[in-house]
Amino acid sequence: MEKIFDCLINSFIEDNIGIADNFLSISLAANLKENLNLLFKSNKLLSAGVGNNQIITQNKLIRSDVIYWLDRKHNNQHENAFFDLMDKFIFYLNSTCYTGITGYEFHYTLYETGAFYKKHIDQFQNNGSRQYSMVMYLNADWKIEDGGELCIYQNDEQLNISPSNGKSVFFKSSDLAHEVLVTNKQRMSITGWLKVN
Repeated sequence: MEKIFDCLINSFIEDNIGIADNFLSISLAANLKENLNLLFKSNKLLSAGVGNNQIITQNKLIRSDVIYWLDRKHNNQHENAFFDLMDKFIFYLNSTCYTGITGYEFHYTLYETGAFYKKHIDQFQNNGSRQYSMVMYLNADWKIEDGGELCIYQNDEQLNISPSNGKSVFFKSSDLAHEVLVTNKQRMSITGWLKVN
């Protein structure tokens, strides 16, 4: 795993945007996708809001995805395997880059056909605990015409990243504005933040 961790970290150091294919193994991505599909079919996903617990609003003109928070308390073997992977990544990140990350939060994210998330920054105005944003994709055989790219804005340029299966994207939560472009078919991911107290 260290080779993939290095790929993600080194690309972040070079370009402020870390990208690593196959951060999630094929089997883990498939199992997480199956979990997400079951949650969706059971109507357990909720409309996502804008803001945090202190200030939150729901506005379908800004974002139209649905989410479900991951938690070890669910005692789901695949979610726990994902958390084990994140624990290893954070240990490696802290030991090689001295980032001081002390926690994280992640949720499943599902965009139905026509859904999007307008341009935004991930760090809250009233809470600076989110240090790094991470997105890991669960979409096999994604094609350009499927849309749904993550568009990151940097230095008057924009980078469009395809939400391909197993890929991870990593960037500073306070620095880079980004959006999810309109998707032309169902789009799934795990989205979250590495945090400090």
